[in-house]
Amino acid sequence: MTSETRSSGCGSDIRQLTVRGLCHDIAGKRVLENIDLSLQSQGVTAIMGANGAGKSILIRILHGLLRPSGGTVSWGGRAMTRDMLRSQAFVPQSPVLLRRSVAANLKFALTLRRRRDISTRLDALLALADLADKADQPARTLSGGEQQRLALARALATDPKVLFLDEVTASLDPANTLAIETVIRRVSDDGTRVLLVSHDLGQGKRVADDVVFLHRGRLAEHSPAKTFFSQPVSAEARGYCEGRIVL
Repeated sequence: MTSETRSSGCGSDIRQLTVRGLCHDIAGKRVLENIDLSLQSQGVTAIMGANGAGKSILIRILHGLLRPSGGTVSWGGRAMTRDMLRSQAFVPQSPVLLRRSVAANLKFALTLRRRRDISTRLDALLALADLADKADQPARTLSGGEQQRLALARALATDPKVLFLDEVTASLDPANTLAIETVIRRVSDDGTRVLLVSHDLGQGKRVADDVVFLHRGRLAEHSPAKTFFSQPVSAEARGYCEGRIVL
C-alpha cells in the first residue's frame, strides 16, 4: 500500500470528490438538477441510467471539460486547477488516435510526462493493452476493440490519479470488453480512482464498487454495487435493474 493510498481518508487527496448543488442547462433545458455527491478516493464508480439521464454530461463536468450552470465540484476539497486536471485522464466512447503507429501514440503521451523510463514504460503499456505484436502498425488500422484498448493505455501513460471512462465498451465484442474490464480492475487496485459511465448492468456487477444512478438529470440513488443490484432503493433503479423501460 502506498503512502498516497494510506492517506485516502484525508481531505487533501485529489482523488476524493465532492459535488454540491450541481446543475447544468443546455439550450435553455435543464439536463442536470441539484446533484449532491461524495466519492471516496478509492474504487470504481459506475455511473448508470437510461439514455438521456445526463451521465456523459456529468463526467465531463467532473473532469472540467464543461463548466456547470450552477453548483460546485471539488477534488480533495479544492476547485479544479490546471495541475489537478493534469492528474486526470478521460477516454471517450469513440477515441481519436494520432496518425502514427501504436507505439508512437503511447510515446507521445509518455513524453508529455517527461518520463526517463519511456522505453520500459512503453513495453509495459503495450503488454497491458495486449498490443505488443502491433506496436509498429498504424493505430487507425486497428480494429475497434484494439483502438479502444490503445486509447485506454494511452490515457494510463499519463499516470492519472483519476480516470474517466465514457461507455468505452459500448460497441465492443465480449473478448475486448473483458480485456478492458480487466485493466479497469487492475488500475483501480493500484490506486487509480475510476469513474465509469456504462449502460451495461452486467458490467456494473463485474467491475463497480459503487453505483451512481441518474434519472432525468437527477441523482436517484448512490449506493454500494452489491446493494444497488440486489436491493435498489428507488423505484426508478428497481425498474432499471429489472430491465424495464423507465420513463
